[in-house]
Amino acid sequence: MPEEIEVPTEKLHEAIHEELEHEGGRFLKQIALTTALLAACAAVASLLAGATVNEALVLKTEATRLQAQASDQWAFYQAKGIKSAVAEASRTSWLAIGKEPPAAYAETQARYAREQDEIKKVAEEKERQRDEKEREADALLHRHHGYADAVALFQVSIALGAVAALTRIRLVWLGSGVVGIAGIVMSLLAALR
Repeated sequence: MPEEIEVPTEKLHEAIHEELEHEGGRFLKQIALTTALLAACAAVASLLAGATVNEALVLKTEATRLQAQASDQWAFYQAKGIKSAVAEASRTSWLAIGKEPPAAYAETQARYAREQDEIKKVAEEKERQRDEKEREADALLHRHHGYADAVALFQVSIALGAVAALTRIRLVWLGSGVVGIAGIVMSLLAALR
């Protein structure tokens, strides 16, 4: 019986092993690159989320200040109304005893009415400004939620990238890319709001 023919498999085995390492190394580099890009996008989206919520809080604070000023003006308006009512009661007392009231009562009442009109305009302007600040803040909070959702998608995408690197499953890496693209779209939609 002839001796078995030896096929030089040692070199073939080494070549296959090197090719697998080379191919796996390239795949890991692709995963690392996309994960790094997604992490950068997540950082930007996180900064934008923080900036929009901070700006919204400033606007909400400004709206609260304007509401306090409007409330002060309405209290002032009511005080003028009470003073006017006191002047009217005094004038009525004079009329009740059959005497002509001093002209100062009528003049005082007219002055209080004019002052009330001015105070009312100021109070309503403060309320209009308050409502404007509230609308701006609400829009910013809505934008903030979009950025926050994008950050969550980026985090899921990065986690899938880590799983793909550990398992070397391309489908998981593609899933990471799809979720990352969804995060980018979410960020862009939030920026356009």
